[in-house]
Amino acid sequence: MNMLLIFLIGCAVLVVGYILYGGWLAKTWGVDNSRPTPAHELEDGMDYVPAKAPVLMGHHFSSIAGAGPINGPIQAAVFGWLPVVLWVLIGGIFFGAVHDYGALFASIRHKGQSIGEVINANIGTRAKKLFIIFSYLTLILVVAAFASIVAGTFNGFNADGTLNNTNSTVAVISILFIVMAIIFGYFVYRKGAPIGIASVVGCIGIIICLFIGIKYPVIHLSMTTWMWIIGAYILVASIAPVWILLQPRDYLSSFLLYGMMAIAAIGVFGASFAGHAVTAMPAIVPEKLNTLFPTLFITIACGAISGFHSLVGSGTSSKQLDKESDAKPIAYGGMLIECALALVSLCAVAFLWVDGAPAGTPTQVFATGLSKMVALIPGLAGAETTLFALLILTVSVFCLTSLDTATRLARYMFQEFWLKPGETYKDAKGIKAILANPAVATAITVVIGVSLGMNGYATIWPLFGAANQLLAALALLAVCAWLGNIGKNNKMFYLPMVFMLVVTLTSLYQTITAKIAALSAGYDFAAAAQLVLGALLFVLAIVLAVEGCITIFGKKKAAAN
Repeated sequence: MNMLLIFLIGCAVLVVGYILYGGWLAKTWGVDNSRPTPAHELEDGMDYVPAKAPVLMGHHFSSIAGAGPINGPIQAAVFGWLPVVLWVLIGGIFFGAVHDYGALFASIRHKGQSIGEVINANIGTRAKKLFIIFSYLTLILVVAAFASIVAGTFNGFNADGTLNNTNSTVAVISILFIVMAIIFGYFVYRKGAPIGIASVVGCIGIIICLFIGIKYPVIHLSMTTWMWIIGAYILVASIAPVWILLQPRDYLSSFLLYGMMAIAAIGVFGASFAGHAVTAMPAIVPEKLNTLFPTLFITIACGAISGFHSLVGSGTSSKQLDKESDAKPIAYGGMLIECALALVSLCAVAFLWVDGAPAGTPTQVFATGLSKMVALIPGLAGAETTLFALLILTVSVFCLTSLDTATRLARYMFQEFWLKPGETYKDAKGIKAILANPAVATAITVVIGVSLGMNGYATIWPLFGAANQLLAALALLAVCAWLGNIGKNNKMFYLPMVFMLVVTLTSLYQTITAKIAALSAGYDFAAAAQLVLGALLFVLAIVLAVEGCITIFGKKKAAAN
């Protein structure tokens, strides 16, 4: 495997896909800048707030990324580099980017409402209710998992009770980063500071935050304490106006992404020119071929297609989009940047493969591989430790961003469940008015999510991959139905929609049969919980697929007659 060659060819393919296929989609769907977006039409200073394209790109990418495009490709490397590269490129251009772009575009044409409301308007109310319940439960699991991951990253103590200064450094930098983002948002959105000057000052601020955190790792709190603090933080962050924290923080965090991508490019080029372009990583692992389907397509989600992206696009990004043409670079382009990051992750694990499949978490493998690559460049050997810490920090920042975005999205879903189309919580009466209140909906979400994070979300986490890809299939189904209903070409959704449904149903069937076999040997709570939830997801997928297909193909048949 020639890392440099694959990286360059892969990036070139992604650029061509963005220009040609992304451009064709925009033309086919009728992107129109003369139409006011929901951010302008419904501007409320809280959720609906227009954002400049670079700012919204920072939010959107930081929210959808997390550790997904790093973890998936590295874990899937056991199948060999060829299946990973093919799925990242083909899946990214024709599946994931279409899914993300379609979800965002459908949402802005439905007043910035979620995919649940798109389903309600184009398939039916029952389908909407089922989708919202499923999406909310999935988001609760994301909140639980990411809260636990972030708290673990901030945990100031080792297992033996000694201080962990590395984690303390990450915690200090993250806190300073949040404070800086609030200041940035105040000056840009309330004092009218030029975005260019503010960006330069913000980048300098990031460097200062890094210096202080590395120099003074003074915050040492337990993981449990951090879970409570994170819970309080996401409670506030998820109901605060987006201009105060969400937009500026995510925009500034995008510079960490650009820095990480620059480090990756330097590392790949540097290692290649230092004579390490070819690795021992196999193209295909024959003994793994029998499990490649559906495992590969569940494992690599964010680097190819991920249902969580549709919730972000139709939940927060659609409420901040300044004009319709911004949807292509933000949604379609954002997905392809994730694909590029997935290729970088593959290069990192491939570099370490010379000594066999590397050990450690995917994030550690990613940071180790890239930092070691850069260290091969003459004069940069001493930067390996610093770069390793910086890469770990960047992934942690993305996880924190995904955490409070997921909390805000769960709040939207919880509110929409109780409200009629076009209704706000201010219009609701009785108990519905209480449950749909932003503060109440967020508090319920945070309490459930954080409690699950502290008390065993890992029991049902193995189902998250299938649940996430089921979300993708249902989002594709919803957008396909909407485009068909308004008379637009929706055929580009047929193959991705059917393929992801087949992948999900196959994976869930395997889980169900495996858990039945496990329970036949003796009762196990984890196996029982996964069996019940897996069966529910399987039935949900069938019901929604049938209703969606009746809408899509039934109308076409009626029109033909």
